[in-house]
Order: sequence, then structure tokens, then C-alpha cells
Amino acid sequence: MYLRAVHAEPSIPALKAFLAANPLGLLTTALPSSDPSIHYLQTTHIPWVVDDASPSDDSLPTLRGHIARQNPHSKVFIEHAAAASPGKPFQLQQEVMVLFNAPHHSYVTPKFYTKTKPESGKVVPTWNYAAAQAYGTATVYVDSKADSTIEFLHKQIRDLSNKAEEEIMGHEMPWQVDDAPEKYIELLRKNIIGIEIKVTSLGGKYKMSQEMGVEDRQGVAEGFEGMKTEAGDWIAKTVRERGQLK
Repeated sequence: MYLRAVHAEPSIPALKAFLAANPLGLLTTALPSSDPSIHYLQTTHIPWVVDDASPSDDSLPTLRGHIARQNPHSKVFIEHAAAASPGKPFQLQQEVMVLFNAPHHSYVTPKFYTKTKPESGKVVPTWNYAAAQAYGTATVYVDSKADSTIEFLHKQIRDLSNKAEEEIMGHEMPWQVDDAPEKYIELLRKNIIGIEIKVTSLGGKYKMSQEMGVEDRQGVAEGFEGMKTEAGDWIAKTVRERGQLK
């Protein structure tokens, strides 16, 4: 990720909060496979649980997730894990990356630049967005009969469901995994694999018009507010916040 200084978010606690608030991350790996139909580069959308014992310091978190066993991405993991001891989780040697995006992004028209456009015309369109990238080492839990896999997935799916029900949906009486029949959950569990990533590097950015002057940023914020959309309001608010931090 290109982290231009004016856009970069230097705070690890802020980046960890960004991951927790935007848990759907794109896992990307570069793993060879003996199956010619499976691409070397694989990317999968995964909702992650962010394990962070110290949210306020610079310690790096652990990410927990799961994907369908029939996903070609899983098949690559299973193929690599075949070299491990039976019943044991397998740690990949290759680095993996997870990309997290903010809920909204948008094209920025030069018409929003209320100072530079009328004065010189030296403006061009751009795109405003916010994102974070986590790099790390992945451990995969692929043996559905192994105690380690059962324990990992038991905790993973419950933690993920509880977080989503309470924090995303805001339910006072959240749906719980144990509300479903036990045998049904067991059947589904056998059809997923677990992934745990120890994050070794974390970076991110808010590209929200900070490179522009005060008047132009104000024009961008007002322009997005004038769209009267949820995305426009969010971007306008973020443009103002990041401009103040600048």
C-alpha cells in the first residue's frame, strides 16, 4: 500500500480500531498448487474476529476467520497442510495479507474544489477512500476431526456471531449459534476450515482530501453533504476530521 505521508494513519491503536470496525477483510495469498485449475494468487472475503489484548498500545493483533472447505482457496491450504502432522494445525511459511476497507468511498469531482478550480483550473478528479493492510503468518485448521480444529472453530464462529449480532446489528437479545440444532452446526463446521493470522505488520491510510488546501477541503465536504446520501455524509464528515488532524 502506498502510504503518502499526508494520508497515512501512523497510530497502531487507531488502525486496530479500524480493523475492528470494518471486519470484512480480503485475505490474499500466493501459494502454488498441483491443481492447474487453481490460481497461484487467491483472494477471499472473510469476516474477521480481531483479537487484541491491548487496544490502546502498539501491540499487533491476531485475526481469526474461517472459509468454506469447497472454496479453491481452502483447497490450496489443505494441500499445503498435508505435509503437516495429522491432526495438527499447519503454519504457512509464506506471508499473507488482509486488506480492510472503510464502508464508503467515492469519486471526487474537480467541481468541488472551490478555490483552485476557479483560480487556475489546475485540478483533476481523484478518489477518496480509507483502507488498512495487515501482513502476517497464517495457521490453518483443516482437519475437521482434530480437537484443535474443533476448539478453534467452536470459539471462532461464536465470537464472530456475538460481535456481529451485538455490535453491528445492535440486538439486545442477539441470535446465538446454540439457537440452531447442534447436529446442524456440527455438519456446517465440518465444511469450513479455520484461519488464524498473527499480524506482523499493519499500515493504513485515509485518503480524504488532506492534500488540498482549507478552502478546497471545505468545498469537498460541502459537495458530499449536498449529495444527501449516507456515503456522502460519511465522506464529508471524514474529510473534515482528517483535515483537522492535518
